[in-house]
This record gives sequence, C-alpha cells and structure tokens, in this order.
Amino acid sequence: MSVATGLNLSSQNRRVRILPAMLVGATVTLLNMGVRQLGGLQSWELGSFDSLVRLQPDAGSDPRLLVVEISEADIQALGRFPISDKTIAQTLTKLQKYQPKVIGLDLYRDLPQAPGHQELLAALKAPNVVAIYKLSDSESQGVPAPPGIPPDRVGFNDFVLDPDGVVRRNLLSVSQPDKKIALSFSVQVALLYLKDRVQQKNSPVHPHQIDWGKAEFVPLTSDSGGYANLDAKGYQILLKYRSANEVARQVSIRQVLKGEIEPSWVKDKIVLIGTTAPSTRDLFLTPYSPVKKQSPKMPGVLLHAQMLSQILSAVLDARSLFWVWPEWAEILWNAAWAIVGGVVAWRIQHPGRAGLAGGVALMGLLGISFGIFTGGGWVPLVSPALGLVVTGVGVSAYRKLYDAFHDSLTGLPNRDLFVDCLGRAIANTRGRRSYLFAVLFLDLDRFKVINDSLGHLVGDELLMGVVLRLRASIGRADTVARVGGDDFAILVRNVDVASAVDLATRIHQALIVPFELKGQEVFVTASIGIAIGGEPAANVSEQPEHLLRDAHTAMYRAKALGTGRYQVFNASMHDLAVERLQLETDLRMALKRREFLLHYQPFVSLASGRIIGFEALVRWQHPLRGLIPPMKFIPVAEETGAIVPLGEWVLEEACRQLGLWEGMFDFDQPLIMSVNLSGKQFAQPDLVDRIQAILGATGLSAESLKLEITESVVMDDVESAIAVLKHMKELNVKLGIDDFGTGYSSLSYLSRFPTDTLKVDKSFVGRMEIESEGENVAIVRTIVTLAHALGMDVIAEGVETAAQLARLRSIGCEYGQGYFFAKPLPSEAATALMASEPQW
Repeated sequence: MSVATGLNLSSQNRRVRILPAMLVGATVTLLNMGVRQLGGLQSWELGSFDSLVRLQPDAGSDPRLLVVEISEADIQALGRFPISDKTIAQTLTKLQKYQPKVIGLDLYRDLPQAPGHQELLAALKAPNVVAIYKLSDSESQGVPAPPGIPPDRVGFNDFVLDPDGVVRRNLLSVSQPDKKIALSFSVQVALLYLKDRVQQKNSPVHPHQIDWGKAEFVPLTSDSGGYANLDAKGYQILLKYRSANEVARQVSIRQVLKGEIEPSWVKDKIVLIGTTAPSTRDLFLTPYSPVKKQSPKMPGVLLHAQMLSQILSAVLDARSLFWVWPEWAEILWNAAWAIVGGVVAWRIQHPGRAGLAGGVALMGLLGISFGIFTGGGWVPLVSPALGLVVTGVGVSAYRKLYDAFHDSLTGLPNRDLFVDCLGRAIANTRGRRSYLFAVLFLDLDRFKVINDSLGHLVGDELLMGVVLRLRASIGRADTVARVGGDDFAILVRNVDVASAVDLATRIHQALIVPFELKGQEVFVTASIGIAIGGEPAANVSEQPEHLLRDAHTAMYRAKALGTGRYQVFNASMHDLAVERLQLETDLRMALKRREFLLHYQPFVSLASGRIIGFEALVRWQHPLRGLIPPMKFIPVAEETGAIVPLGEWVLEEACRQLGLWEGMFDFDQPLIMSVNLSGKQFAQPDLVDRIQAILGATGLSAESLKLEITESVVMDDVESAIAVLKHMKELNVKLGIDDFGTGYSSLSYLSRFPTDTLKVDKSFVGRMEIESEGENVAIVRTIVTLAHALGMDVIAEGVETAAQLARLRSIGCEYGQGYFFAKPLPSEAATALMASEPQW
C-alpha cells in the first residue's frame, strides 16, 4: 500500500466521521422547523425582523408626501376634539388652492361635527380627496365612510397588528361578503395619485398576484418569513419602513389655516391629514419602538405615510418590496446553517477556537441575512442561528463522546469501546449452547524499528495501511479496534477455533504484500493471540477484560516463538503470565531488599593448571522460592530495565570481592575478575564514567577487571560499539567477547574491536571429546587460530571432562572454565578453593 492509499483511507475516515455532524444537523433542523411551525420561535423571529429594520439606513423624507398633523397643541388651540367639520372643510379649501394631486383625509367623519357639516361634505366631493373608514366584520364595530363619497375615493383603515401589537404588515385589500374587493386607504390614495401614469393589473404568471408598474406585490401566506400561523386574510404584504423619524414633511393644521406653508410643499403632492396627538390614541407600535424612549409609538397618519411611500417607491422607483422564501427553501436554509454548526464543532476540537469559529459563523449568518433583508428579502434568522448553536453544541458533545471511545488516528473503536462490544457478545451467548466467538489480539512485529527509522508520520501511514487490510480480512459483523500503539483487537462472532485460526492465517497472508512507504518497500508481520469465548462452562462468569487479557497473553506467547506466528490461548499460558508478573514485582523489590548474591566460577590457565581469575555470576536468593536461577530472572530483568541497577551492583560487588582476595592471598600474577555487561548496560551513555567510579570506590586496579559482552550486542550497531569499546579500553580494563561463534560476527569488524579475549561457547566444547577431528574441533581450532592472529587469547567455557581439557591444550587454547574445575561457588567456597592451591 502506498502513502497515497493511506491518505485516501484517512480522508475516507474523516468523511465517515463527519456524517454524524450532518445527521445531527438534519435532526436539529427537523425539530427546529417543528418548533417553528408551532409558533415557538415566532416572537423571536419578529424581534429579529425589527432589529434588521432598525439596522437599515434611513431613507429620509419622501418628497411626494406632505403630512398635515393635528397635534396636541392644535387641539388645545382649536378648543375641541374631534375638530369641527368647518375647520376640516377650511383646511381642505386652503390646501386645494395649492393644487395638490391627492388629499387623504385620515380622520373618521361618519357623524356630523357641527358646525360646518354641509360645507365639509361639499369639500369631500372634490375629485382628488380620499376619505377613510373602519372595516369590520360587523357594522356595529365598523366606522362607515362619510356620506356621498364615491367608492373609488374611500379606503378602509389598513393597520394589521401582529400578536405583539407591532405593525409590520400592509393590508392592501380584502374580499367582502358581497364578493366585492375593498381597497385600503393607502391603496386608494396611491391609485388616485398614479391613475394618469400606471394602473394595477393581475400577474400573467400568478393570477392572484398584483403587478403594478415596476413592482410585483407578492402576498403573504400563513407561514411566510418568520411567521408560523399568520392570519393572512385579504391581500397582505410586509411593510417596508422608509424612515424612523420623518417619512414626510410635516406641518400643523394651524399653519395651513394661517397660510404659513409654501405652495411648493403641496403642489402635485399627496397631502395626508391626521392626528399625531397622544390623547387621540391613534398611536401604534413599530419596529422602531424598542429604541424610542420619548415617543415609542407612531401616529396612524405617519404609518399611512410609510405605507404610501412603500407603494409609490415600488411602483415608480422599482424599490424592492419584501419577498419571502417558500417553506422548502427555508428548510434548506435552516439545514445548511445547522450543518455548518455541526461541521465547525466536529472539525475544531479546541473549545476556544470552536467558540470563535461559531461566533464567526453567527456573524456570517447575520451579515448574509442583513444583506438579503436590505435587498428586500426576509429569511428566518433565529431558527438557523438556533440550529447552528444547538447542532454545534450537540456535535461537540457527541465528538467528545466519540473521541472517548474511538482512536483519533484510525477512527477505529478504542479499548474501552471494544471491551463494551465484547461484553455484549458475552451477554448474547448466555442461554445459547452453540454460539462461540473469538478475540484476536494482534501486535505488529518490529514496528518500533520502522517508527524510529522512518518517522512517526510514516508509522501512522503504515498503521492506516494495516487497518485497511484488517478490514478487508474480516466480515461485516466483526469488530476491529486499536487498543494500543501498534496493537489491534478483533472480535469475530459465531466462530469456532478452526475458523479463528483461519482468520489469523488470512491476516498473515494479507500482510505478506509489502507496504510502500516513502518510496521504499516495508515488510511487516504480526504476532496474533487467539482466545475463544462463549464456552458453556465459562459464559456465566466470563468477563470481557479477561478474554482480552487471555488473547494478549497468547500473543506474547506467539511473539516469544518468533515473528509472524499465532497462538491459541490455554490456561497454562495464564499461569505463566501470572508467575511472570509476580516475578517482575518480586524482582523490583529484590533490588531494594538486596536479595542478590554473587557466585564465582574460576577460569584456569591450561598451561599451568592454576586459577588465574573468576567470573562473577549473579544469583537471586528469594525469601520464599529459594535460589532462582539466572536463566529465569535475567530475561525479565532485561525487559523491565532492572538489569541496569542490578548489573551495576554486580560490577561493584565483584570488584570489592576481588579487592578482598588480593589482600588475603599473595598471587604470582594479579587475579582477573570477569563481569558480564548486558545490552542495556552497554547502551548507557555514561557507562564508562560509572565503571571508572566503581574502580575508584573499590580501589581495584583496572588491569584486574575484564568486561565481557556478547557478540550480538556489539553487532547491533557496530560503529557505536567500537567507539564505546575504545573508550572503555582507555581505562586499561580488559575486554572479552562472550559466546563467540554462536552469533553473526563479521571478521572484518572483529579485527577492529579492541578486545583481549574470545570466549568459545560451551556448545562447541561439549562435543569435542566425541570427535577425533570433527566439525566442532575444527571450529574451536579456527577460533583459537583467529584469536591468536588478532592478538587475543581464548577461554573455552563448559569444560567438563579431562578429554575436553586435553583436546583444548593440544590446539593451543590458553584458558578453560567449567564444572571440571569447579561449579560457580559462593565467595566463602571460592576463598577456600584458592586457599587449597589446586592444580589441574
């Protein structure tokens, strides 16, 4: 598999992981729209409408309009309200002198207000005057138009209040019981003003829609914009306010009566006459009311001016009217923002950054909504904002839950989720006789080497490639999880031992094909442990953690046998694992309790038969188990790292003992103390300093110390090993290579090692006496010859018979060590042996 394939898998995982964000977004959208249909968001949406209205720039006064207001001061000056018919008639007469195009009388005049009633009726019959009446379902609640006014010059009061009392709509017309269409006051005034320019007509596309000049008057429906259950009777449009302050020039009725106005203010204009006095209660809430402290309500005559200005601007100036989306478009709009919130929360995990991104998304929503609003469209703002926030919070919570149970790199279930799946599998087996399942624990062999040599990024790509092949090897009902750095667990349902073994074999075969990483082929194998669950005798007390542990134990057993193997768990493996764990625990305590001791095995000069030195061998005197042999605890100490402090203690104790012997005996030549160094000790950067410190502390001469290293240790990294050996040689200690001939030394490197001794492994020595001049004798002879050629001496270990001793002497080996001379002895016995001055 190439790196590109791994990246594709990673991208696929990201796409799969983003699906929950989309699903949550869709769910929140449906709930959101349901709440909206029930009216749960209507008050908030209407509030957002008001906010957007206030954000729009003020268009200023409409030059086509003039408002003649009857203020509180006018009422006090004229001495009454309602104002007399005579005063109104005089006002109309004064205005007519200035040649207005239309006069709209925004005052109810169904009853005479003496004096001057006949005079007013005469003035109202002028062809450019429009009167108003109050439309109602019953005549008792309505206010009829003044008598004698033609129907085309009378319009009903068109104020429609939303549930919160705010005027946001303009009612253009209604259908009456006699099937006649009644027009609003604003429409009648506009029709009269525009009759010489443009007429209304029905839309050719939408028969029930009015097209008027450059404008299409799209009627509201019951759920238009932010409304949920709107009373959409009649022909309603959204009212687009022109200005929060002066929609038109305003003069008082007394100014008109006194002639204190400019004729140009009236000529060819629309003049509206109405009250602005608070005492008349002809005041209404508008979108501007929340920010107006002194006069939060707008007089009815100014609202009519707003409506007229809206109609004229749309018909003559092509100023856009409000439009709204159909319901399906609003659903998509809400869904899009909900998904945005979900994606932001899914992709950005840092709370601060996610909050910042969410804030930017909300500002974007507000900006887009305001842009659409300025262009004449009203789209929901609160519902998409709510969807964005709720989806973001929901997905963030889901993401935290997802991350808690999934691996961040591969997207696979993690250990916790796998254990949960395993628990459900165990529960499914209870009460069923023939349902087995298997747990496979897989560990990649030599993964650390690949990671360290090629880098963690390449290591991640390798893991992704392994995941791809594992998924291809298992069934759809099976579960694969990443339970560690390079550890995977697989739950296979409804299988037996043979099927589980077949799966392990398929996985091994799938991994045979090399992975192409960074332009080079990388081979990887896996050790697999198999544990079978669902056995009738065990499923009552079976625990998921125990099954995973058993598979893990079997995997370690497979790894101990070599790479690329599998093992099926059995009870003895668990016993060995428990024993090993106890051994690790006891080993750590043994270092603190000083339970270790040294035995000393002499090595002898084959020429003189005398002892010339000892090898220090560590033993563990366990307080309960007795003497534990090195082959049992040394590998554990190597794996746990305890070998480093243990090896340092051995070195110091051996040097101290040799110092005691030097004080007790008078040797012809100094005794040599040989100490083995482990691979972990050899890899310590301060090894030479530690050796020097021990020599200084014990007072032992460096020439009396020999340090032995196995050839496999020095061959792992030859150049570094040579550098360390040379540094050690500068202390004047002796150096030896242990178990020579069993490893894979290169002769070219051997010549560069500054060593003094080669130790022949006992496997060659033990078979020498049964051969006259066979293979093993030839090997030992070659090693001796090679050592002498390189200026080294030779120690043969494992000498057990006189025949072996004689053969070694005959081929020129200098030293021997083995049971023929003595077993490893405690210090007291070794002291006694030297005191007897043996000679072989």
